[in-house]
Amino acid sequence: MAVETELKLRISPEHLARLKRHALLKEYQVARPLTRRLYNVYYDTPKLDLHRAMMALRLRRVGGKWLQTLKGGGDVRAGLHSRNEWEIPVGGEALEFPPSPEWDEHLPRPLRKKLRPVFVTDFTRTTRLLDWHGSRIEVCLDHGEIRTEQHSLPICELELELKSGEPGKLFELALAILDVVPCELEVVNKAEYGFRLLAGQAERPVKGALPDIAAAATLPEMLQALIWSCLLHLQANLRGATASDDAEYLHQMRIALRRLRVVLRMAARYRADEQLAALGEEIAALGVALGCIRDWDVFIAGVLEPMRERMPGHPGLQALLAASEHRRSMCHLELHGEEEARDLQRLILRFALWMNGPYWSRPDGDAPRDFAARLLRKLSRRFAAAAQQIDPPEAGRLHALRICAKKLRYGSEFFAPLYGRRSADDYLASLGRVQDVLGLINDVAVAHRLLDGLAAGPELVAHQEAVALAKGWIAHGLSRQTGILHKALRRFEEQPAFWKG
Repeated sequence: MAVETELKLRISPEHLARLKRHALLKEYQVARPLTRRLYNVYYDTPKLDLHRAMMALRLRRVGGKWLQTLKGGGDVRAGLHSRNEWEIPVGGEALEFPPSPEWDEHLPRPLRKKLRPVFVTDFTRTTRLLDWHGSRIEVCLDHGEIRTEQHSLPICELELELKSGEPGKLFELALAILDVVPCELEVVNKAEYGFRLLAGQAERPVKGALPDIAAAATLPEMLQALIWSCLLHLQANLRGATASDDAEYLHQMRIALRRLRVVLRMAARYRADEQLAALGEEIAALGVALGCIRDWDVFIAGVLEPMRERMPGHPGLQALLAASEHRRSMCHLELHGEEEARDLQRLILRFALWMNGPYWSRPDGDAPRDFAARLLRKLSRRFAAAAQQIDPPEAGRLHALRICAKKLRYGSEFFAPLYGRRSADDYLASLGRVQDVLGLINDVAVAHRLLDGLAAGPELVAHQEAVALAKGWIAHGLSRQTGILHKALRRFEEQPAFWKG
């Protein structure tokens, strides 16, 4: 068995052609480029048992020879794919199963009888072997398509496979390539795209998931796993946020960034680091930029569009909506520009370099449960103190409580597995209700702020009545939300701190 470690980058055909001609790859190559056609047939059962087990079986034709490969396990970290791989030569376009404990374990005989071709990947690959500052990296430039019986999908990507050396060198090379041509980290492999095409699945927003952390994991291992999961959540929604108008992609990106900021603060408690601090500042700035877009999305969808439906044809509301959409489009330009997109990719790659750097190779810190209990105790005290300060419900104090609730909620979610997830379920559900109400109250405060900014603009000088109507609309029900908040806080106060058990 071999372990394949590679970084995948999505790239457009014109930029792929430009990269092929660029001096960067020629400068570091240690062998002449090799171009060949790779024809791959993927197999699975009618119920896709291999795919559900996170395995992929293929036959690959290279020239006149055939290879049979089984891949499975591993993970994806900031675009870095690590998978177990078993490969054998076969006589032709037919599966063969030689006596082997590994093949018998992963492909038992009853399952083999059900295997059938499900899709094909057919592409041209130009391969260069580079000596990149002491590490051997194979750079594959792939261009072709994925085909099922009814559909097809283009392939245009780079694969940087580590042959020897440090995994961090893959990210260094990717940064150098990004300076030459626009490209983006790819978290989905060709086989997974094939299965999505087979199922007719459209790309959609992805919610975050907590990583599976081994019971014996050290504190730095746990923090690393949490950071990687946040980065994967961010990446999984990045393309949709920049290429579509679906606001849910942006919402999921903001959740990923908020969770990431909480974990980075935990890491800073574990061990201070200048690079960590700098990355944290960039993540915070990105969160502010995305928050600007999200504020306009919520204001337009939650306030102005319902008002327009209730009062169609109202000229002031039409002007207010047009001015708001213009402000939102200006915020979107900061996310959709080519250079802005490159900056986002650079940020993730720099994060990945830091995650593969010396910060994590130092001696371990506290035991995870001790660290978690101390941190959650502190966050819980801050939240309780902030909850005592919201009478009267002044905007600044409510905002402070919302921030405390967010930190306590994410921290509790991260560390709940250390204490048994079920012991934290009621606590998290109750805290979640508090956070939801605080979010609705914050939407009202944001809407007032946006309206004040719009009212001062020249395009709404003649439509102050519409501004007043909108303020009345968003103020309606705020007192009810304040009452709901107090009830939610009382229920939360009854929940025992799960980390004390």
